[in-house]
Amino acid sequence: MILRDYQQKAIDLLYKWFRENDSGNPCLVLPTGAGKSVILAELCRDALSSWPDTRILILSHVKELLEQIGLADRAKERIKTYSGGMKRRVNIAVGLMHKPRLLFMDEPTVGVDPQSRRAILDSVKSLNKAGMTILYTTHYMEEAQELSDRVGIIDHGKLIALGTQSELTAQVGEMDTLILHLGENEDPEHLAQALKALPDVLQANPSDHTVALVTPSAEELLAPVVSRSNELGIKIHSIDMREPNLEAVFLHLTGRALRD
Repeated sequence: MILRDYQQKAIDLLYKWFRENDSGNPCLVLPTGAGKSVILAELCRDALSSWPDTRILILSHVKELLEQIGLADRAKERIKTYSGGMKRRVNIAVGLMHKPRLLFMDEPTVGVDPQSRRAILDSVKSLNKAGMTILYTTHYMEEAQELSDRVGIIDHGKLIALGTQSELTAQVGEMDTLILHLGENEDPEHLAQALKALPDVLQANPSDHTVALVTPSAEELLAPVVSRSNELGIKIHSIDMREPNLEAVFLHLTGRALRD
């Protein structure tokens, strides 16, 4: 029961500190409070003097969080001197102060530098691996693909799809696309007609200097395609292999029109 009491007091203390300092919600305002002369290592210490029985336990957790977000070596610096990405990591640490079982993260990597973005993504995976459930919203499909066990797609405020990544990609067809880029003097229609005869080529679509092949396995089709092209004397400059992903699912379900 000590841990439960500690968790509740941590929440109460943080909110009390921020109310007294006119800083609003600690989970939302802290990263943008650049004008506040707050030192990260003292953020909780100043608020804990009235509860000596839990002070050691809470400060130990603060130290753990500083290590987790990679700011232990910057703990004595004022938050207003932090970069945007560092402030975002402080924001996440405040949200973790009471050790929640469910954590909501709303586009935490928007506008941060690449190093902070990677640190945030690694923290999310670490927290999830430790047993925490995380509801993560993002417009970056590669983040959803890297982090998520289950994915929900929202369009115009409505949940239009929900499932594992494999379940969602099945909605656009579990097929690969092999895109052949040809030289300017090559004939894509001639090559497309020849490649249609190969096993596992479901479609061969020619366009300007390219041929797009739809197949169950682009990797297995690669060698026969190159061999047949060489027999025809058609030079392939480059080849792209594309597998169904969340971006394809999103565009398939919502359309390609620009949104307001």
